[in-house]
Amino acid sequence: MLTKCGWKRNGLPIPGCRNTLGPLHRFGSRPRPCDSRERTPHKMKYAVACLALILGILITTSQNSVLKTPSAPGARVYIISPADGETVPGTFSVKFGLQGMGVAPAGIPFENSGHHHLMVDVDESPDMDIPLPATDSIIHFGKGQTETVLTLEQGEHTLQLILGDHLHIPHDPPLLSPEVTVTVQ
Repeated sequence: MLTKCGWKRNGLPIPGCRNTLGPLHRFGSRPRPCDSRERTPHKMKYAVACLALILGILITTSQNSVLKTPSAPGARVYIISPADGETVPGTFSVKFGLQGMGVAPAGIPFENSGHHHLMVDVDESPDMDIPLPATDSIIHFGKGQTETVLTLEQGEHTLQLILGDHLHIPHDPPLLSPEVTVTVQ
């Protein structure tokens, strides 16, 4: 408790405590810091509360407890063109199809909507519980595009669409198109 003459404990001056309004108390010859528990109990409680909050956030984040966006019942995503088994030139267009849901840009949470991600030559499906990574093999169409032009090397390639929500996280259950195999001349 702070009084006019300085810090006190149980009504008596704290020995050796430097008075904020004057010189040392008469009870001590050398200065000592005041007992911080006496003058700042609310600061300690605040610090403990902040630490608990930060710890809670870190634990929650580390457990990947992201709420996934539900997909509409009966919804499906598919590749309109090219057709499976088609031979295409080195540069060709890919058109995306979506039934039972709408297309919306990334960052805008609309119910029953999402945006396309095109997987090119991906052997393993990505983790469906976190945002899809933007790589050379997973192409994001976050502006709501429904077609693109690809340039691929000669040979056989696989294409597959996956719908992501406004945060690039696949819906629950995930909407994956059937895989389309093309041969580039």
